[in-house]
Amino acid sequence: MWHRNVEVTDRDDRLADELEEAIYAFNVEVTGFDDGRGLFVSFRDPDGSLVAGLSGWTWGGCAVIDKLWVRSDRRGRGLGRTLLDAAEAEARSRGCAQVVTASHSFQAPDMYERRGYRECGRAEGYPTGHAEVYLTKDLRGVR
Repeated sequence: MWHRNVEVTDRDDRLADELEEAIYAFNVEVTGFDDGRGLFVSFRDPDGSLVAGLSGWTWGGCAVIDKLWVRSDRRGRGLGRTLLDAAEAEARSRGCAQVVTASHSFQAPDMYERRGYRECGRAEGYPTGHAEVYLTKDLRGVR
C-alpha cells in the first residue's frame, strides 16, 4: 500500500535537481571528492540552432558522458568524434584518468569503440530487443 505522501509523476525537474544535489553531497561526504563540474560541448549552426551536443560531468578523476547527440542530417561527418575529442581534452585538463558512458546497441557503441572505448558491461533487454552498452576509456597516456 502506498503512503499518502507518495506522488508518482512523469516529470519533475525540481525533484531531479534535489536528488542530484543530495546524492552529490552524500558522495562528497563518503569519498572526499568535491570537484564535480558539468561538462558541456556543443556545435551550432550560424543561426544558433543545435547541430550536435554532449553533456556530462567530471568528478573524482573520472569523466562521464551522459548524452551525445548529432542531428540526423549531419551524422556520419565526424561531429561525434569532434565532440568526444573536445570532451576528452577537457577531462584530461581536469585531471581525469578515464571516461565512462553508455549507449544503446542501436545508437553508437561502434563509434565509441572506434575512438578507443571498451565495453565493460551491458544490460540486455533495455529496451526490449536491444541492450544498453557500458563503455570506458582510459585517458592516461592518451593524447
